[in-house]
Amino acid sequence: MKNCIILFFLSICLTSCAQKNAQNPYGLKIINDYRAYKADYNANPNNELIEIKKAIPSVVLDIRYATKNNFMQQVMYNQAKAFARKPVVEHLKKIQAVLKTKGYGLKIFDAYRPYAITLAFWEKASDKNFVANPNKGSKHNRGCAVDLTIIDFKTGKDVPMPTPYDSFAPEAAPHFEKLPATIIKNRDFLIATMQANGFKVIYNEWWHFDFNGWQDYDLMDIPFEKL
Repeated sequence: MKNCIILFFLSICLTSCAQKNAQNPYGLKIINDYRAYKADYNANPNNELIEIKKAIPSVVLDIRYATKNNFMQQVMYNQAKAFARKPVVEHLKKIQAVLKTKGYGLKIFDAYRPYAITLAFWEKASDKNFVANPNKGSKHNRGCAVDLTIIDFKTGKDVPMPTPYDSFAPEAAPHFEKLPATIIKNRDFLIATMQANGFKVIYNEWWHFDFNGWQDYDLMDIPFEKL
């Protein structure tokens, strides 16, 4: 009887480990338990994932992964929300204030992204250059990356940029030069504004900005509905 009990608990343990490895096949440190996450931000408030729209009501959301209007052509998020670490949101608030003085505002396509979604992107994306490799995780998984553009506050329309969001075209690169002068001016204005306020654009996506200091934050796999 005792041996049966030991074998029973051993099988549960192995099943649990297999499930964890299925979600994280690379052996990364990932916070996927809400209680552990809560303890983490109680110890350090900067670790909290803040809902951006609640903190900055004037921000416009266009959460593409909550729709089928994305490169995956399927719904990836159960909720059309955007979250980021507390310092990230504080910097976005400053940027929104700067933009407002010039008649512009932020439109956010994506921010914090659970690690499970990064795995799904990697498995299905046709061009791996435009998705994060899950063997390292994404800045999005850390709550320290934001995909965004700017809108004209008067018209509510997007300011023209080189490509649509999530384009795999070469024109999406921040330094691509064979573009109309007005488009380059708009793109460079966005990049300069973000980089002057705590973010860095990545090499192949004009819309993707990593927060300076992202290394201080763990990878996360907490779904939106639990935040």
